[in-house]
Amino acid sequence: GGFQTYLSTGFYTSLGPLSIQIQPELIFAENREYETGLLKSTNVEYLERFGSRSYSKLLPGQSSIRLNFGSFSLGASTENIWWGPGQFNSLLFSNNAFGFEHLTLNTRKPAKTFLGSFEGQIIVGKLEESEFVEDNPTIPVNDWRYLNGFTFSYQPKWIPGLYVGASRVFQQYNSFRGDSFSDYFPIFNGFQKERLIEGQVDSGLFDQEGRSQQVTFFARFFNIKAKTELYFEYGRRDHAVNWREAVLNPEHARAYLVGFTKLVPIPNGDHIQIRGEVLQQQESINIIVRYPGTSGSLNWSGHGIVRHGFSNLGQMLGPGIGPSSNIQTLEAAWIRDVKKLGIRFDRLNRHQDMYVMFSGSSFLTDKWVDFSLSLLGDWQWNNLLMRSQMNFINSNNYLWQASSNNSSDFPDGNNMFSIQGQLSLIYFLNKTKN
Repeated sequence: GGFQTYLSTGFYTSLGPLSIQIQPELIFAENREYETGLLKSTNVEYLERFGSRSYSKLLPGQSSIRLNFGSFSLGASTENIWWGPGQFNSLLFSNNAFGFEHLTLNTRKPAKTFLGSFEGQIIVGKLEESEFVEDNPTIPVNDWRYLNGFTFSYQPKWIPGLYVGASRVFQQYNSFRGDSFSDYFPIFNGFQKERLIEGQVDSGLFDQEGRSQQVTFFARFFNIKAKTELYFEYGRRDHAVNWREAVLNPEHARAYLVGFTKLVPIPNGDHIQIRGEVLQQQESINIIVRYPGTSGSLNWSGHGIVRHGFSNLGQMLGPGIGPSSNIQTLEAAWIRDVKKLGIRFDRLNRHQDMYVMFSGSSFLTDKWVDFSLSLLGDWQWNNLLMRSQMNFINSNNYLWQASSNNSSDFPDGNNMFSIQGQLSLIYFLNKTKN
């Protein structure tokens, strides 16, 4: 808790096909002590608090060096990545975590063919644990993780406004990795765990190699005339044993999001923008049948073998709402160019893996659910752009704690109210349109 400051500046230049962007980030957090949850029990390095005192970090941030040719770019970067069609969340990569070192081959603009347009990216990167990993005793491995992933989307020539695509990401502890092509580029491996080992089918060896994967499929459709966009993304984080198991049990280890945007014209050329999104990360109930006696501590970003989960420096690379949390978002706003005044409502059902694990214990009440009402304001004065957000949050059954009046006959949770604010100021050196 407390005051947090983020500063970033830099420059960009290009020399023929070579482009260089230097944009470091300076972060300072007051990091005051506050009551934290039980998340050290989950299979992911998800830090609620970074150490026990204030801290500062200087990071390379949104920096890169690239060679650009036509629609493609090849380079090294520490920039944040966002994959998928989500507006508020992404199943794989979002801007929630610190950027990580990676090599990238990606499209800079749609590559047009006689079949339609293609966009995509292939990355090789390095994920690291946080300096506070000792605070989580469930993560004993001290090893960085090798990352390989790809994403692509296709816009059919015959269906304007439709985009379909897929993404796949592997991570593996570097000490487990071999030197073959499939070790450096596992994204080209098969989807099944079953292998023939000396003529015998074996599905257990795969999980012993310190490796995990996530795969998603997504689609997006927008209609310019109706000023409407619809999208969804569906993902699975665990290999199927074989194709039969994948078909019979598609809900295992899944997560999904769906959303929409609608623009309603009003006088003076302005618009009312209505946006909504639903993100579901909670493990399907079939886990109880699939793994009898399971503790319930499974989540979209966690893994029993790769104990750090899909994280970097203690932060989740995908959704920032926490492991196994679900959220529903609805927003309405007046917009004109970059100016925006609006209101947003969020319902956040927190850490369902922990709730399932500890349900039945005497200290639990009901689910920990946050209801948030946010006031949004973006405004520009000449070269200065201000973005602001004020959140009013009512937490029901905070940390699954019971109130002092709680009893078995009349269960009552510990409800809390809090206010959070965010303010961002951006100054453009070159004159921009007001």
